[in-house]
Amino acid sequence: MDNFVVSARKYRPATFNSVVGQSALTTTLKNAIKSKHLAHAYLFCGPRGVGKTTCARIFAKAINCENLTPDFEACDCCESCVSFNQQRSYNIHELDAASNNGVDDIRSLIEQVRIPPQIGKYSVYIIDEVHMLSTGAFNAFLKTLEEPPAHAVFILATTEKHKIIPTILSRCQIYDFNRISIQDTIEYLQYVARNESVEIDSNALSIIAQKSDGGMRDALSVFDQIVSFCGKTVSYQDVIDNLNVLDYDYHFRLTEAFLQGGVSESLLIFNEILNKGFDGHQFISGLSSHFRDLLVSKDEQTIVLLDVGSDIAKRYKAQAQKCSAEFLFQALKISNDCDLNYRQSKNKRLLVELTLIRLCQLCGEKKNDLNLNEVKAPIQKTENIPAGPKVSPPTPAGGITETQQTRSVSQGAEQLFTAVKPKETSPHPTSLRSPGRISINADQSAPSDTTKATGSQTPKSSQNTPFTAEELSRAWLKFSETISDEVWMVNFFNTTTPLLLSENHFEIKATNQLQEKELMRMQTDIQDFIRKELNNSFVRMTIKLEESEEKLRSSSPEDIYKSMVAKNPALAKLRHNLNMEID
Repeated sequence: MDNFVVSARKYRPATFNSVVGQSALTTTLKNAIKSKHLAHAYLFCGPRGVGKTTCARIFAKAINCENLTPDFEACDCCESCVSFNQQRSYNIHELDAASNNGVDDIRSLIEQVRIPPQIGKYSVYIIDEVHMLSTGAFNAFLKTLEEPPAHAVFILATTEKHKIIPTILSRCQIYDFNRISIQDTIEYLQYVARNESVEIDSNALSIIAQKSDGGMRDALSVFDQIVSFCGKTVSYQDVIDNLNVLDYDYHFRLTEAFLQGGVSESLLIFNEILNKGFDGHQFISGLSSHFRDLLVSKDEQTIVLLDVGSDIAKRYKAQAQKCSAEFLFQALKISNDCDLNYRQSKNKRLLVELTLIRLCQLCGEKKNDLNLNEVKAPIQKTENIPAGPKVSPPTPAGGITETQQTRSVSQGAEQLFTAVKPKETSPHPTSLRSPGRISINADQSAPSDTTKATGSQTPKSSQNTPFTAEELSRAWLKFSETISDEVWMVNFFNTTTPLLLSENHFEIKATNQLQEKELMRMQTDIQDFIRKELNNSFVRMTIKLEESEEKLRSSSPEDIYKSMVAKNPALAKLRHNLNMEID
C-alpha cells in the first residue's frame, strides 16, 4: 500500500513562481538574488498557511544554488540543490523556537553559526515561530543577529510580529505576507483537483476558499477532507453538508420573503435553519453578510468585492435589482443591532424572530400576511373624533351604557389633557436626559398649542388620525432605536407589545419596579414620539405594574416575611437561631 501524502505537503511550492498570492514578495527576493544585495537577517511575518516558511526554504535553496536559471530559480541539479531536496543539507538549518526558546538553545545556535558552510556560500538559519523565544533568549541573540559572520543568513518567521521586541525588528528586513485571496485559492485548488482527477463544482471550491480564511494550507486540508468524504466527484451540497455551512439559498429565500412582507414564511425558514443545528448568532451574522453582498452587487464598480462563485454571483445580481438601496441600508442596521444585542438577550430566539418581523415590515406598501392585531384584545373600530367637545347622546331608554360612559370620559380627559398641557411635563430637565433619547418639544407634539399661537385651525386628519394596534407596535419599536445607550431597555421595548385600550389610549405593563420607574421617566418622550409618528395628538400612555409586583410594593414587612416563609420554611428557623427582628 502506497503511503498517502497530504495535499498540503505534496503540492507545497518548490520555486518562487509556484508560490500563490505573494508575487510582490517573491519578486523582491529574486531581485535581491539577482543584484547580490542579500541582507544578513530577514523577518517573514503574516497569517498562518500563507507561505512564510516555504519562501524561506526556497530563498535559502536559491542563494546556495551553483547554477541559477535565467529566471533566478534554483536548478535542482547541483550538489547543493540535490542535498536540500533529499533533506541532508548541512548549509540550511531549521530551528523551532516554540520548543527551543531558552537562552541555552540560542547559545548553542550562536556556537554553530561560527562554522562556515561545507558546500555553497551561505549557512542559512530558519527560525520558525520566533515570537516564542523568551526575553533572555532574545537578548542573547541580539549581538549575533546584528553582526553575524559573512556566511550566515538568518530568516525569522512568525505569525505574531507584535510580540517581537523592537531591538530584533530593527535588525531585520521585514516582509509582510498577505492573506491569499479567494480567487487565487480557487484557481490553485482547481489545479490540484485536475492533478488528482477530482471533479468539483466551482461554487464548492468557493466555499472551501472562504472557510480557509486566506490560508492555502487550511484550504488544501479541507480539500483532502472533502475528497475523503465524497470520493472523486464533489458537489456543492456535499461541501456545505460536510463543513456545516449555511446554504446561500436560505438567505435568498428569506430576502424574497422580506420583500413580500411574508412574516409567516420567514419565521418558518428560520425554524428550519434551527432544526438543522445552526446557531441563531451564526444565522444573523450570515444574514448581515448577505445584505452586504446584495448592496455591493447593485453597482458595477463595487461588484468586485463579491467573493462568491460565478453561479451564486448571478443570483446576487438578480436579487439586488429587486431591492432598493434604502431597504438594504435599513436591513443592515436592523440585523447589525440584533447582532450586537444577541449576547445580552435572555430569549435569543425571540430577539431574532422580532428582527425578522421588523425586516418584513420595511416594505410598507405590502401588507404582512401575519396580522399583529390577532394577538391583542379585539378592538372595535371607531370613527374619527373631532377636535371639539363631544357629548355622547343618551340611549333610547334614557340612560347611557357603561361602554359609552367610559368612552366619553376618556375622550373628555384627552381633550382636557391637550388643552392644559404645560410646555414641558417631564419629571426631569431636558439637560439630564440620556443623550441617546429623542426629546420633542411640547409645541411640536401638541397641535393645539400651535393653533393658539398662530390662530389657524389644523386639519382634523393631522390631529386625530385613526391608527391600528399594528401601527402602534411599529411606532413603539421605532422609538427603541433612539435609546441604544441602554441595552436592557432596548430588549424590553423589543419584547413588549403595547395594549390598545381605547381609540387613543394604550397601556404598557412593567414586570418590575425598575422598569416602571424608567418608563415613568421616559413617558413624555414616548408619548411625543408616538404622537408624531401616528399623526395623532391625543395619544396617551399609561404604565401598569404587574399584580405580583404591585402587591409586593404595598405589603408591610410582616406580610413580606410571611410570604417568604411560605415559600421557604427554613427562613423561620434561621430567624429564630439568629434572634433576628423584622424591621
